[in-house]
Amino acid sequence: MAVSRKDEARLFTKDELELVDRSHHPALSELDDKTLADTRKLVRERRQRALDISKRQRREMRGKAKAQGAKPAADNLGSKEKAAALASALKRLNAEHARRTAASAREETRSGMKKALEMKRAAPKTTRPGSRTASKGMQKNTSSKREQIADPREAGRVSQQIKKAQAKRDG
Repeated sequence: MAVSRKDEARLFTKDELELVDRSHHPALSELDDKTLADTRKLVRERRQRALDISKRQRREMRGKAKAQGAKPAADNLGSKEKAAALASALKRLNAEHARRTAASAREETRSGMKKALEMKRAAPKTTRPGSRTASKGMQKNTSSKREQIADPREAGRVSQQIKKAQAKRDG
């Protein structure tokens, strides 16, 4: 579910809001690769922390864990919303990272293809060797198959006749 910037401002502290603001469009495209990687790491850690707090609060509500604060948690809605907003920020950061990775891979492929084309153009032209049709016209290729001495049907007929004769003798 999309979270508006107004809701993000309500959910996050100042530091967290600065991190999440980096994941939105104009600031996201201006980040360099190292800052993008650092931001992804920090947002991932904050999201995991929010999920852990939400799980702990849910256990407190059910009575499975002792209360961490002065009183047990009444609900974990705020922590769940915070985790969801951080997850969407992380999704945007990961998409930008994937986009940049794909763009650099395309550029590497393009430069490799250009280099291969230049090498091909710079290579000396090869001349074709003389072939079997060079001067005397078409020549017959010798067959690699062995010659058949007898009809294959004849071999089958003879072997069947031998089987029958053997069966008659044995039987």
